[in-house]
Amino acid sequence: MPPQTRRTSFPTVVIERDTDSEESSSDEEEEEEDDVVEAEEVENGEAVEEEPVAKKREKVPITISLKKVCKTCKRVWSNANFFSSSRIEGHTTMNCPHRVATEHGVIPAPHRIAHNSMEYVFERQIRPSVSKIKPAFVVPDQVHCGVIRYHSRRVTCLEFHPTNNNILLSGDKKGQLGVWDFCKVHEKIVYGNIHGCILNNMKFNPANDGTVYAASSDGTISCTDLETGISLSLMNLNPNGWQGPSSWRMLYGLDVNPEKGLVLVADNVGLLYLVDMRSNSKVGEATLIHKKGSKVVGLHCNPVQPDLLLSCGNDHFARIWDMRQLKAGSSLYNLAHKRVVNSAYFSPQSGSKILTTSQDNRLRVWDSIFGNLDSPSREIVHSHDFNRHLTPFRAEWDPKDPSESLVVIGRYISENYNGVALHPIDFIDISTGQLIAEVTEPNITTISPVNKLHPRDDVLASGSSRSLFIWRPKEESEIVQEKDEKKIIVCGGKAEKKLNKKFAGESDDSDDDLSTLKSKNSKPGKAAPKTSRYSIKGKR
Repeated sequence: MPPQTRRTSFPTVVIERDTDSEESSSDEEEEEEDDVVEAEEVENGEAVEEEPVAKKREKVPITISLKKVCKTCKRVWSNANFFSSSRIEGHTTMNCPHRVATEHGVIPAPHRIAHNSMEYVFERQIRPSVSKIKPAFVVPDQVHCGVIRYHSRRVTCLEFHPTNNNILLSGDKKGQLGVWDFCKVHEKIVYGNIHGCILNNMKFNPANDGTVYAASSDGTISCTDLETGISLSLMNLNPNGWQGPSSWRMLYGLDVNPEKGLVLVADNVGLLYLVDMRSNSKVGEATLIHKKGSKVVGLHCNPVQPDLLLSCGNDHFARIWDMRQLKAGSSLYNLAHKRVVNSAYFSPQSGSKILTTSQDNRLRVWDSIFGNLDSPSREIVHSHDFNRHLTPFRAEWDPKDPSESLVVIGRYISENYNGVALHPIDFIDISTGQLIAEVTEPNITTISPVNKLHPRDDVLASGSSRSLFIWRPKEESEIVQEKDEKKIIVCGGKAEKKLNKKFAGESDDSDDDLSTLKSKNSKPGKAAPKTSRYSIKGKR
């Protein structure tokens, strides 16, 4: 055997603040190459000198840079730039030159000929109805009405009524379910006895639009009558109550398969459950669809072929399943991501595209589920890498767009608008990666991670902290205001004082208990003030 030498000292580590660390990485690569060459020479029987070995070990010190870089393209930015969007040095995510990743660009995914039922249905029934000419996008960019502090905790999900255009449903971190008629701004109902903690997802019953299914972190699925507020528990994963964090089960992803009459729900350990909507009972055994122990945060059935199921979770994958042969490890495709996948949706009309939102500041688009799914058609850079005390950001399709290109998503990094740091809501054309519009409201200084576009009207609903807002296009809003002025309802004991401060006291996390807030605001020996409502009307 050739003589072996041991390293007796470690390389010097130098911390630098003015230079990048890329040079150190190249030095390490050169060192590895030298080691490989040395090993090859030994294998070939060539003589190796022992004296210069000590000199070879004396490499350039490893440099560690403390400079902050852009999370999207790794360019250097300054603290002032990050917090106040100043463009003195570096850049923000919005003016990042790599919003569309160069390795994918705008090249469509290659189409692979596949002779199957899904391909046949798409080509014969769906393809002719998809517009070949991209229509003009309609962007709701003006707040028409809103309710400040509608919920006692931050908003977690939104859903429009399938038949009544004026009804918006909302869920919050406390498990409350809100029903709001935003045309009659004062009329709102909040059911607080349905779930014990976070209401993560909800879907309407396709056979009865008066009932809604909801999945909660208390481990239950509820079926609630919107008229009476009476709720029926369809499944409870924690029948014995709290037994410690190791045994507590939570439900996240939820969707409805109308053809099979099933409610699909997934939990925090990677399991999928099926519930029959007719018998309101669990069907079969749970199926492991993601890595054991990981959360499955999203489920979506294909709108054209409901047997195709799209799931996503904390194991950095979005997976496509065939429900006719559903079992562990039988996924049709596994779409890999670099970090946690917050959401994954089929396109709303043809069901042929896939849109995912990941914590690595990327929106990924697959143009065709019949093509090559090994890599996405586009990776769009966007600022949403934050979910502490916030509902995770999810990019949502515009269900009215026949070209299936417009999506909406809230933004984390703020922009400077006339001296005020606001967090816009972005409208993005996923076919090109371009930012179509960024809508803001000076009075909304909190982040809006939950956004939902109306399936029939040009309306956007957004949940910002505990508040709800309805956006409409400016032209339409001006016509409506001739008959009825814009209304913003403020709920709370000190609403008027809060409004004068432009909602500056409202926090994004909103995680304090309502009882704690009341105890802080009330003096000892006096009862806490009752919740009151203030109607503020004003013209732009």
